[in-house]
Amino acid sequence: MERKVCVVTGSSSGIGAATARLFAERGWNVVVNYSREAAPAQAVADECRQLGAAAGVDVLVQQANVAVDADCRALAAAVDARWGRCDVLVNNAGTTKFVGARNLDGLDAEDFQRIYAVNVIGAFQMIRALEPLLKRHPPAGVVNMSSIASLTGMGSSVAYAASKGALNTLTFSLARALGPAIRVNAIAPGLVETPWLQNGMGAERYAAGVAAYKSRAALAEIIQPEDVARAAWYLGVDALKTTGEVLSVDAGAKLIPM
Repeated sequence: MERKVCVVTGSSSGIGAATARLFAERGWNVVVNYSREAAPAQAVADECRQLGAAAGVDVLVQQANVAVDADCRALAAAVDARWGRCDVLVNNAGTTKFVGARNLDGLDAEDFQRIYAVNVIGAFQMIRALEPLLKRHPPAGVVNMSSIASLTGMGSSVAYAASKGALNTLTFSLARALGPAIRVNAIAPGLVETPWLQNGMGAERYAAGVAAYKSRAALAEIIQPEDVARAAWYLGVDALKTTGEVLSVDAGAKLIPM
């Protein structure tokens, strides 16, 4: 199987969906992954098939909760059976709890454990499950979806920011461990326009957040899912001499004092 393969976790909407569409449009076979609801993932898969129709792109829709190691291994086995290779893994699946940073009682140990299970352990488990396939056609790429919260300590909650900081460290550690066959990098997006964020923040708070973000970003913009997808393509495919890096896609927000 010569056509290259990209696995995108959490790809039924938002950044993950945009990334799957971009890779399909550019002629790659893609895995669209979901945790709970199949219908949105199937819709994204249909879009990917249409975008890649001229190139004969194949799309696999696979349910997996990345916090469950058996699900990660089952996804890897399905990819092996279907195509026998994986060239890029985009660890996009993530979760949070929307709690103000000053509200320490709004988080408990279970919140941290649930968020870390997806955002950190899930990324590790997916890399481990797909490592044999990634090594078959070096140099392969892993792109971990971090956040500007990992660099600023801001974001949807303290637990979320901390988990993304841990994901950055995981990126550095595995870049050392898996080179030269596998490159491991991360993207730290700023405020991204997605239904997930809009629903989590609520309409009024989201609108205020967008206005505040634009006012302090050097480029006076928020981030679109497609902006992050292009960065994932760069790190996954084009940046062959880059590993262990965290690439900010934040419209210059962190350049301005918070």
